[in-house]
Amino acid sequence: MSTTSTTQDADAQPAPQVTPERIFMALSGYQMTAALRAAIELDIFTAIAEGNDEPAPIAARCGCAERGARILCDYLCVANFLAKRDGRYKLVPESETFLVRTSPAYVGGVAGFVARGSLVDAYQTFTDSVRKGGTTMPDEGSTTPEHPMWEEFARSMVAMMIPQAETIARIVKASEMESCKVLDIAAGHGVFGATIARHNPRAEVYAVDWQNVLPFASENAKKMGVGERHHLIPGSAFDVDFGAGYDLVLVTNFFHHFDRETCESLMRKAHAALKDGGRVVTLEFVPDESRVSPPAAAAFALTMLGSTPAGDAYTFSEYDRMFRSAGFSRSESHPSLPGTIIVTYK
Repeated sequence: MSTTSTTQDADAQPAPQVTPERIFMALSGYQMTAALRAAIELDIFTAIAEGNDEPAPIAARCGCAERGARILCDYLCVANFLAKRDGRYKLVPESETFLVRTSPAYVGGVAGFVARGSLVDAYQTFTDSVRKGGTTMPDEGSTTPEHPMWEEFARSMVAMMIPQAETIARIVKASEMESCKVLDIAAGHGVFGATIARHNPRAEVYAVDWQNVLPFASENAKKMGVGERHHLIPGSAFDVDFGAGYDLVLVTNFFHHFDRETCESLMRKAHAALKDGGRVVTLEFVPDESRVSPPAAAAFALTMLGSTPAGDAYTFSEYDRMFRSAGFSRSESHPSLPGTIIVTYK
């Protein structure tokens, strides 16, 4: 008995130590937001890419105090946005790809939208949002008509959305279509519709958005060489006349702002605007049926709780039910990180 007990004790693994460290890190998460935004605004990552890998040259390049550069860069190492060896900083692959301003995949501009003051402030009263079941932001939060935040969205999100736009063009085989009439709902920066037009010289794009946002879509369409085939429909997507005869309707990063009934009403309008056999292409954050995975898509529901009256991150089965209720025959899902592309057939 004694020998057996001693052997079991020797083989037993010590119980993992439980600490409150992760709790403290989560409660101070606002500091990570502030640190990353500061690094982007000061161009810290570009400075390091240029060979400035110690606090003094980084400070000189970025126009900040040496103490500030040292503490910020050390924190970015803790947060795994930088690495440090022998007192010198270096980029990790993620930062080198996405946060160096000269990188073709640079997405640092999204900080101006994702970490804007009005959105961050909304989470100071987030307990009230949970109690209420919707945003405590003024008016209708991010769905307020002509909200200036959508100008920042159109200005900031182009680089991040171009790969998704190219994926959509590939999925719908834009280059193989003949004459093509495209409705781009909530066009924002306009790159989704303009990318279809760039792949198909016979495509005509009609972009719907608020009057204060459409100039960004128009400007990007001109930069992409399709300005003459890019037309504007200013106003609310729920109120304006779309016209008819569309081959494709694009609804990108829009449904999540609204409840199911509102989403269905928009899809009924899209159904009426499409030709027979036409398709709606949706780009969204789509969690799996558990609603807790994948992390980015599942967590997006919290963003909607804090910033909209009734928005959510819907599962594919929920989208499929909504779209069928609006008159569509079927939908198919195409994973495309960080979101999901849904193609729905009339």
